[in-house]
Amino acid sequence: MSADALSRSPLHERHVALGAKFAAFGGWEMPLEYAGGGVIKEHTAVREASGVFDVSHLGKARVRGAGAAAFVNACLTNDLGRIAPGKAQYTLCCDENGGVVDDLIAYLISDDEVFLIPNAANTASVVRLLQAAAPSGVTVTDEHRSYAVLAVQGPQSPGVLAELGLPTPGEYMAFVPSGELIVCRTGYTGEHGYELVVPWSAATGIWDALIGAGVRPCGLGARDTLRTEMGYPLHGQDLSLDITPVQARSGWAVGWGKPAFWGRDALVAEKAAGPRRTLRGLELTGRGIPRGHMPVYAGESLIGETTSGTFSPTKKAGIALALLDTAAGLTDGDLVEIDIRGRRTEARVVKPPFVQPSVR
Repeated sequence: MSADALSRSPLHERHVALGAKFAAFGGWEMPLEYAGGGVIKEHTAVREASGVFDVSHLGKARVRGAGAAAFVNACLTNDLGRIAPGKAQYTLCCDENGGVVDDLIAYLISDDEVFLIPNAANTASVVRLLQAAAPSGVTVTDEHRSYAVLAVQGPQSPGVLAELGLPTPGEYMAFVPSGELIVCRTGYTGEHGYELVVPWSAATGIWDALIGAGVRPCGLGARDTLRTEMGYPLHGQDLSLDITPVQARSGWAVGWGKPAFWGRDALVAEKAAGPRRTLRGLELTGRGIPRGHMPVYAGESLIGETTSGTFSPTKKAGIALALLDTAAGLTDGDLVEIDIRGRRTEARVVKPPFVQPSVR
């Protein structure tokens, strides 16, 4: 897709002024890293101080009408009955085979209103599926370009938001309206942080205030290293139509006791039988940087492939997530080899996260 065909966030000119290097992601032209920083400095800022990500490419959709929450609960995997209004929940939209159409965050506003944040490339699919299934009186609207999303992450983030007069919800996954925007204690980094859902036209003012308060701008490069250190899945790599929640160890985001949700029969059957492959963490014992779709071996046996891989600035080592054959019988601490561009490199099987999270 050419740069001219890519969508842009309302902050694009701000990113240009900061010397951002751009990359295509989910049909959007988004900052990968900024001049004077780079991925490692941006990553470290989030782990040690504070950083802000423009993630306005994320989708936004609203489900409204009598029984809207019950309708969403009968479609998506997690159980909205576990939370009260004012809380958000990580959940999955699956197809009838248990494959993951998307992973998303559901904001429970009331029994009659749910706000959803899907991934950029999957927003239209999620909205279309919900619209097709919606009962009379329930509407599903795509509000992708009505709101920007800014993720303020890091141990200093509460102080930054307080300095700007914004609320700082204390409970993880709680959200609070503040004028035209919503502040939610969520994020994708493993650090204490917040996501600000801001009207599209107000995004530049909030961004400028954050940068003026000393928050480092961070791009998608650091977002990827941070989320991989936490073992957080990225749709299209670690979750997909071909990778189920059971295989990806995301069963905690499934309301197994619910009578209905999309893909329930397939997922219940897979859980009972045991998945043929399982997402595991791999940490290199020597030098090398793994990427996605690299073969993984136990001895001379091909046992799977990596789904995500990067260099961990915190661990100073290569790390990866990999789908490995359950039949291989691997346990944490076992050694395998990743074929990194034709060279076998030893790695240890570990249970993510790779570093200690500070999110709660």
